[in-house]
Amino acid sequence: MKTPLPDPIEVIAPNLKRRLSGVTATIARLVPVQARMIGIVTTGPGLPAALPHVPVWRLPLLPRRRRVWHARRNTEMLLGLALKRLFGMELKLLFTSASQRRHTGYTKWLIGQMDDVVATSSRTAAYLERPAHVILHGIDTQGFAPPRSRAALRARLGLPEGVLVGCYGRIRAQKGTDAFVDAMLSLLPTRPGVTALVMGRATEGQGAFLDGLKAKVREAGLENRILFPPEVTVDRIADWYRVLDLYVAPQRWEGFGLTPLEAMACGVPVVATRVGAFEEIVTPETGALVDPGDIPALAAACAPFLDDAARRAAASEAARAHVEAHFRIEAEAAALVALYRDLLA
Repeated sequence: MKTPLPDPIEVIAPNLKRRLSGVTATIARLVPVQARMIGIVTTGPGLPAALPHVPVWRLPLLPRRRRVWHARRNTEMLLGLALKRLFGMELKLLFTSASQRRHTGYTKWLIGQMDDVVATSSRTAAYLERPAHVILHGIDTQGFAPPRSRAALRARLGLPEGVLVGCYGRIRAQKGTDAFVDAMLSLLPTRPGVTALVMGRATEGQGAFLDGLKAKVREAGLENRILFPPEVTVDRIADWYRVLDLYVAPQRWEGFGLTPLEAMACGVPVVATRVGAFEEIVTPETGALVDPGDIPALAAACAPFLDDAARRAAASEAARAHVEAHFRIEAEAAALVALYRDLLA
């Protein structure tokens, strides 16, 4: 059954990419929360059917009124400009940037046409040549929460006892999957009670990269200790965080990076690299930070958590408390809705 549209429609959140991406996931998790606060709809392909949705072709036919157009990609900024200037829609244009690289001249021009700008971290804001509101992503602290029984959950998922350390997400060099595997190859031979999980998908052109990692693990005789379970759907991923004792985010580059928040919300300590928003997420109480690509440092940061149950327990409690205090999705949604209302006023 189609979700009824709000009346009035005050905000439009476009998604102009059919394949699943971080932006798509952001819209899918934020809009249901924002819909309890303001009249918001989505437009474009690739979104869950349960979201309030208006087809792109119908946008110029909506009743005339001021609305916020919240773009997160260049194509969406361009479409917002077209709807405003060519079709006469009364739109206030808002752009959220997660990129941590210098923008092209074309992107700078598009951003310059926006009425306001949001950055997903302080580091991202530093790449923008105009003031921006820094609004960090939040997490659903009910959907991502510690397990009632970690042992029972591991048994259900067919996972071994002992210490479990995981690295999830796209399998590619940018995500540092090889750095995680190399760190585990150095740590696991002297720690027989530790098992590592590498879970994700190798997209086009990355199959040889994944095959190389598996071959390296086999050559080390650790194919029963460094496991490559198949990727699971979004609705099942929380359980795979809950079974962990330590989560590792070894990225070499990241826009924001939600996986540390998802792990911490499940009460899992995190070792992460200094990329994306990780320096604004991970604290000394909840885990550790290392430079990207520094495999010896990554291994050294993981070792104390693998070896010390008391340290893991303290960091686990601190991680959950930190997310509840600073990274609830309701806070992210409320901050954006307040900005929408300012633009509509």
